[in-house]
Amino acid sequence: MSPLTLHHPEPSGTPPAPPDLLHVDCGAYTATVDALAVKLAATAVERDKRGGTALAERALIRQSGLLTLSVPRQYGGPGERWPLIYRIVRRLAAADSSLAHLYGFQHLQIATILLFANPAQQQHYLDGTVRHNWFWGNATNALDGNIVLQPASDSAGEHYTLNGLKTFCSGALDSDMLNVSAPRGGDPSNRLIIAIPSRRTGIHANEDWDAIGQRQTDSGSVRFEQVRVEAAEILGPPGPGGSPRATLRPCVSQLVLTEIYNGNALGALAAARAYTLEQARPWVSSGVAKAGDDPFIQQRYGELWSKYRAAVSLTEQAAQALQEAWDLGETITPQQRGAAAVAIAEARVFAARSALEVTAQIFETMGARATASRWGFDRWWRNVRTHSLHDPLDYKLRDIGHWLLSGEPPLPSIYS
Repeated sequence: MSPLTLHHPEPSGTPPAPPDLLHVDCGAYTATVDALAVKLAATAVERDKRGGTALAERALIRQSGLLTLSVPRQYGGPGERWPLIYRIVRRLAAADSSLAHLYGFQHLQIATILLFANPAQQQHYLDGTVRHNWFWGNATNALDGNIVLQPASDSAGEHYTLNGLKTFCSGALDSDMLNVSAPRGGDPSNRLIIAIPSRRTGIHANEDWDAIGQRQTDSGSVRFEQVRVEAAEILGPPGPGGSPRATLRPCVSQLVLTEIYNGNALGALAAARAYTLEQARPWVSSGVAKAGDDPFIQQRYGELWSKYRAAVSLTEQAAQALQEAWDLGETITPQQRGAAAVAIAEARVFAARSALEVTAQIFETMGARATASRWGFDRWWRNVRTHSLHDPLDYKLRDIGHWLLSGEPPLPSIYS
């Protein structure tokens, strides 16, 4: 797969058409994804300034038919594979990485059901996702220690109550269903995932997300006050005996982040290229009539495009490694799981650093006038800067280096 379609001159000698930087091969869904991306891009700059919840744009994603792509066929979904899902995230991130984040995390929540739920729960939640087109929210930040799931009982029978506060709850606002992590009985070693309706009594999603980037991911806090949880809503432990397959969830999550970096870099390059060709002025001593003819600007684009393409190549390899690990099912070994984790760590580090460079250096190709706030070109860098801090890149590099020197793959954790 290549986001760049090469065009060859016609026999008549007609010059080749300019490359379509925003072309990402999303298979049978390419036209649908492109149409959605165009709609998101049309208001992205204004919405980035406003922040808050993008209700109309979330509705567009709901209407697109793309929410259920990762649901397996036995539950009524298309059963699409991870590399395709990630390309869609990349293409949407090139238009609006906040909404791409919510879309990617939708499929992370579906993966959570597939990895943690028992067969009856999978049937219930995945069938419901397809039939009702549920948009899932996320409240699984494991670093929050002030939440607890306690056994309880009343006239209706035995159940549990959930109390506490979760932060970084991406997509919780305006979601239909919510995955929540909490320790049972306050025991941190007995942390479970709960799947409950987002509008259940006692759930309060707060509008307190105020980051410099990713401003419409609704990643604020959620407070739980005496929320009733039925036993059937507590997903099973992470696979039989804590199997390596169940620990693939953070791998799925890390590749969502990686494609958000790639998408921001792609969107920044495409926007900068259009500005350079249509708006930028050549420097007075350049000796050229158009900014696009300046050899220094051409060199800069060559460098940035090459970095983006290298990041995409690593990401594609990592997505394929994840798919192969996923396909092994419960037969996957710790070594096979570790190999996928290393590939994903490599891709995430390189993509994050490349995207930070691309999104900062596009201004070198456009000039001072491009810093006017009406263009919104700074949002690309702010989005990557915010998301690249999700968990420290240095620890990814340490994991890679430790593997390289010792042969030991990264130990499964909430971030690797």
